[in-house]
Amino acid sequence: MGITIWIFLFFILAAALAYHHATSKLWTLTLSISALTLTFWVSAGFWFTTLVWILVLLVLIPLNMPELRRNYITSKIYCLFKSQLPPMSQTEQEALDAGTIWWEEDLFSGSPNWKRLLNFREPQLTSEEQLFIDGPTQQLCDLLDDWKITEELHDLPEEIWQFVKNNGFFGMIIPKEYGGKQFSAFAHSQVVMKIASRSTSAAVTVMVPNSLGPAKLLLHYGTQAQKDRYLPKLAKGEEVPCFALTSPDAGSDAASMTDYGIVCKATFEGQEEVVGIRLNWEKRYITLGPVATVLGLAFKLYDPDHLLGKQYSLGITLALIPTNTAGVDIGNRHFPLNIAFQNGPNRGKDVFIPLDWVIGGAAQIGRGWRMLVECLADGRGISLPSLAVGAGKLMCRGVGAYARIRKQFKTPIGNFEGVEEALARIAGNTYAMDAARTLTLGALDDGENPSVVSAIVKYHLTERMRTIINDGMDIQGGAGICLGPKNLIARAYQSIPISITVEGANILTRSLIIFGQGAVRAHPFVLKEMKALSHQDTEKGLIDFDDVLSTHIAYTMSNATRSFWRGLTNGKMSRVPMEGVARGYCQQLTRFSSCFALLADFSMMLLGSSLKRKERLSSRLGDILSNLYIGSAILKRYKDQGSLSKDRDLFRWACEDSLFRIQTSIQEILRNFPNRPLALLLHLLIFPLGAKLQPPSDRLCKQVAALLLEPGDIRDRLTKGIYIDYDPIQPLGKLESALAKVIAAEPIERILYQRLKRQDESIASDPREDRLLQLVKAGLLNEEEARILRLGLDARRNAIMVDEFPQNYWKKATV
Repeated sequence: MGITIWIFLFFILAAALAYHHATSKLWTLTLSISALTLTFWVSAGFWFTTLVWILVLLVLIPLNMPELRRNYITSKIYCLFKSQLPPMSQTEQEALDAGTIWWEEDLFSGSPNWKRLLNFREPQLTSEEQLFIDGPTQQLCDLLDDWKITEELHDLPEEIWQFVKNNGFFGMIIPKEYGGKQFSAFAHSQVVMKIASRSTSAAVTVMVPNSLGPAKLLLHYGTQAQKDRYLPKLAKGEEVPCFALTSPDAGSDAASMTDYGIVCKATFEGQEEVVGIRLNWEKRYITLGPVATVLGLAFKLYDPDHLLGKQYSLGITLALIPTNTAGVDIGNRHFPLNIAFQNGPNRGKDVFIPLDWVIGGAAQIGRGWRMLVECLADGRGISLPSLAVGAGKLMCRGVGAYARIRKQFKTPIGNFEGVEEALARIAGNTYAMDAARTLTLGALDDGENPSVVSAIVKYHLTERMRTIINDGMDIQGGAGICLGPKNLIARAYQSIPISITVEGANILTRSLIIFGQGAVRAHPFVLKEMKALSHQDTEKGLIDFDDVLSTHIAYTMSNATRSFWRGLTNGKMSRVPMEGVARGYCQQLTRFSSCFALLADFSMMLLGSSLKRKERLSSRLGDILSNLYIGSAILKRYKDQGSLSKDRDLFRWACEDSLFRIQTSIQEILRNFPNRPLALLLHLLIFPLGAKLQPPSDRLCKQVAALLLEPGDIRDRLTKGIYIDYDPIQPLGKLESALAKVIAAEPIERILYQRLKRQDESIASDPREDRLLQLVKAGLLNEEEARILRLGLDARRNAIMVDEFPQNYWKKATV
């Protein structure tokens, strides 16, 4: 055997061992046999053979002598990392401990278990939930007049408030034993999504009591007495809740809030002196605050007189306070971009409350931040994604119809390539968003509380909503910017900044939370290593660290090998449980999972704790993780819906878009990686043949755009669940009615234009109104054709007309 062949075979064997994450025994056996083969069967020369044996022994001795490895290698690394590990604040620790880890752990592994995901139960509505959506939810949408709400009343009408309360919309998450609906997360989302497609103001009003608020906190942490007192009234709407977290000086940084409580003694409601809390606070941006009857409050609690124990600072605490309590100042409003939900500031001055008003009682003092973080999944995972998907589906339905109805140069604008590109983004993004929403809801209903996934869907679905609505505005043009009862899109456009601001601003969510929290929680080894480094017993910590580090190194080698091999083969050799068009996309996601795990490891190894200050790098790593999740959801949706050939174009567009986003994020990371030699090595491992993926082609965009331009089951399936009113007086109903009439008239228009080419243009170059009679008399149309054409022309004109107001309209409005 020649030395070249030996080297080639050795590297093939080593790569195969690394790829399959081989055990230390198998590594020992393979390296030993390879070195012996070189010594006795290959003429390699003394010095080369000696060098190989030295290298083999440098691997085998630490690999098989753990005590020696710990004393001379791992201990040095342990001390270095321990000195660099920053102290973790209580809020950071609680954020890491909150929630559960779900599919994101598979994506971090480099080898996702696709069978696990594909066999995961698809969420379904119960008959009771479906009846509520078809009944009270439909009725509510019928009653809503969004122009009246936002322009005239700046609030929901009193009868709408009463309808919402009487029909249990505020109690969707409350168990039936307390008078609530006890709906699933999926049903909760379907209700919010449907209302959102009719009125954002109404949707926000309904979603807040069922999201992060008193009911959710009471269910998880409240005492039995608190549940018995408040939950039945919250379910019936007799109590209107809000939750006050955001302070002017703190914003999303709850650890910096200046709102505080002091443990003290005072008389309360005529009783004898009791131990309680004297509160002072200033909050803002509190949804439902101006109309709330019960206020959930987050504050920092101090015990200077040590009435509760030895500690002075007791941490962030949550309490439930009736808004008629002495010292509470509530009732003013903010004005969030013409979206007329109730939102405002509130304050408290020397408000004394008994300890049993703390949510969960005295036992939950100081645990407020963890309580909040664990309950954020509903706001991030249900409410805001539902708003975003509702807006996306509304744009698919309404803007798609408008693009077919509106004509320029005698051609529907939906046939122009620039408009097709925007329509494809609207349809493809909506398909991907709904897939991610549904998958996340399935996890929540299955008992998971995936904090990282919830942050992913909150950020990316609201950002994609921004893209969709901006594209809709581009297509509708003047019809989109002129406010009025006929406008379908303007209020949705105004709601964009609201959606991307609440439940953690999107910039913060992307740059700090998604990867920052995911890297620690979902990575198979990082959290274990951190716990070993912070262990009180240094010797025990070193042993634990050594065990985890050894496995971590093997894991990194495995992902490096997998990234390179899958890059060489374009992922085609990966085993995945999907067939047909989905197989290749699943293989690409598997490939990029390995690449992501490799990039994450090297980024954390190189930058350590300073990675959280490299926000652009952290953001791009988060984007990769997010698009891996969204791509997984797209595969799951396609499979769950029967892998329908009619949906193939939508599926392909969504997959190719997500994969291209992943590739782009990887390229941006490598282009800006702090260590340039390491960046070149990573580029070789990840893109050995270059970055080959492309965004969806023009041809595919054209095919996807066409799906929105005419009625059909694909369009219906894509927009399923939103409010559709076929009344031609309503904005969407007007477009739906016009679309059918315009499509019916199109064949006649085409025939007429051909006929007119052979006639005197003075007869009719613009066939409408009385000119149609001339065309009938001239024999160019029969009466039935003229009737159909007249209906289409009238419907088109009615659909594209915008609202107009008298000159003194705004003067009257300000009187």
